[in-house]
Formats: sequence, structure tokens, C-alpha cells
Amino acid sequence: MYMNKVVSFGNGEWQFSRMVGNFHNEQEQVGKRGSIIMPVLFRKYNPSPLFGEDYYALRNFLIKLDNHNYHFGRWDWMITGGWLDVSGLPKIGFWEDNGKLVAVATYDSSLGKAFILAEVGYDNLKQEMLLYAKDALTKEGKFQVLILDGDMQFQDIAARNGFKPTQEKECDAIYPIETDKIAYTLPEGFSITSMGKTFNLYKYGQVLWKGFNHELNGEGTFSPDDERNGIAGFDRPNVNLDLKIAVVAPTGDFVSYCGMWQDDASQSVLVEPVATDPAYRKMGLGRAAVLEAVRRCGKLGAKRAFVGSDQQFYYSIGFRPYATSTFWE
Repeated sequence: MYMNKVVSFGNGEWQFSRMVGNFHNEQEQVGKRGSIIMPVLFRKYNPSPLFGEDYYALRNFLIKLDNHNYHFGRWDWMITGGWLDVSGLPKIGFWEDNGKLVAVATYDSSLGKAFILAEVGYDNLKQEMLLYAKDALTKEGKFQVLILDGDMQFQDIAARNGFKPTQEKECDAIYPIETDKIAYTLPEGFSITSMGKTFNLYKYGQVLWKGFNHELNGEGTFSPDDERNGIAGFDRPNVNLDLKIAVVAPTGDFVSYCGMWQDDASQSVLVEPVATDPAYRKMGLGRAAVLEAVRRCGKLGAKRAFVGSDQQFYYSIGFRPYATSTFWE
């Protein structure tokens, strides 16, 4: 018979149950043909090297799961973003069934907010995952977990463990891709390019800096010194620069931009980021950038595009409300 085991995680302790083999009935479970059913085992993510086996294991898990709450594009965006708290990577929890990754407890760039993801048939792990995440992924005593609105089972688990819903939500929208129905126009003198055709980190960084209102907020102009910070998002596996779309003004500057996260193994893609220079807004440029990126993904086999937003801009160009989730604490 397997034994219970208490393992230390950081400042706390977490009681293993299924992960080290203590089944709920405290007996070895035997299949119909007499074979022993192995327990689901827990281990922590190995972040070395950055794009090592565990990076791909998690990415492939997300591709298969196709979860709008945590798309594989969100993982790639996080792992190469300049905002990543790398100290959290070895705290990501893996649950494996006979060597196959079936559940993950992770975060997005900063600790303090957790995402609990499991394949169909493994929802019984969610309480263990939640307790682990609360212990390991907390930041400065603060912890929240994202739960899909309507997931009554997980909501019940959270409530039994003292969690309550907050007013903080995430909203996801979807664009069903039909390439023959995608249309947009550009003002005279403007054109479409991509980072594959016109790889220019300065112009890329400048449109994002302006598009996210840093200049308007008094943070100064974009500095060439910041150009190097943009390379990480492109210096990674699985990047298709032809899907990183920019609208070029008559001046030659990028004035609107849409990034797209695509993989041939998935029928869904993720839109992130989208930005338009304030001086060029209300001209249809953001619409053109997003729809051109979506169209190109459709040509590669994608059937739907997700964006983590409820902005009217996305609804106005064809995205539809898809799901909402709430952070519990």
C-alpha cells in the first residue's frame, strides 16, 4: 500500500494524495485485466533550458486543450515577454498520468494569479491543484485563481476552501474565420507589411509605445535603447513573422500593429497585441491590421481567433462575446 507523504513547498507544506500514490480508498486499484492503475504523479516545471522539454510539454498540452482562458499563445507571450517573473517558472505544477501531462497549475507573467488547467477526465485533481497553487504561486500574501463562469464544480471546490468571487474578470471574444468573407480598406498612401517582410524592431517598439498611450501618459518618447527589449518576442521557436502585421503610414512609420500566435497543430489562434498610434486612430487601420492577420491565419488552416478582450473595437470588426471568467480570492 502506498504511503502518505508531506512535502515542503516554500514556506508551507502541502499534503500529497493521488500524486504519490495514496489513492482515495487507500488501496492499489486494479484494472479489469488485472493491471495496476498507476497514480497521477506531481512534479514541478523545469525551466532550464528556457525552451527545453518542459516548455514544449506545456505548450503541446495547451494546444491540445485549446482553452480560451489560457491559450498556447498566452504561454508563448509570457515566456518571451519582458514582464516575466522568472522566479515563478520552477513553481509551475505538472500532474502526469503514466508520463503524460494531464493538468497544470500556472501563472501569467507575474505571480499572485493562478490558472488551473486539466484535460477532460481529470477534474478530480482540481482541489489538489488549487491548494498547491495557493501555496506556491502566491505573491506577497496575495493569491487569486481564475474560474470560468458557469463551472459550478470548480466554483464549489473554491468555495469549500474559503475562496470568494471578486469583481475582477477576464473576457474572451471569438472570430469564426471565413477567409472569403474578410474585407477591409486602407486610406490612400497606407499599406500592409509584416515583420517577415519589414523586420524593424524600432518601428515595432515605437508603434506599441505610442499605441499603448505611453507618450499620452507623459512617459516620454520611445527610446532606441528600448528597441532591444522587443527582440525576445521574435527570438523564439514557433514564430511566424509573416503573421506579425503592421500598417505603414506614408511617412514609412508603423502606425498600427497586430500580433498573432499561430501553430499548424492548432485550429485556433490568439490575437495579441493590438495597438494604433493615437495620431492615426479612427481611420480603420487597427481593423485592417487585425483582419489581415486573421485572414493569413485562416489561409494556414485556422478556424477561429481568440482575443482576451470585451472592447467594442473587436465586436465592431466581427468578434463575438465568447466567455467570461472571474478571479476568486
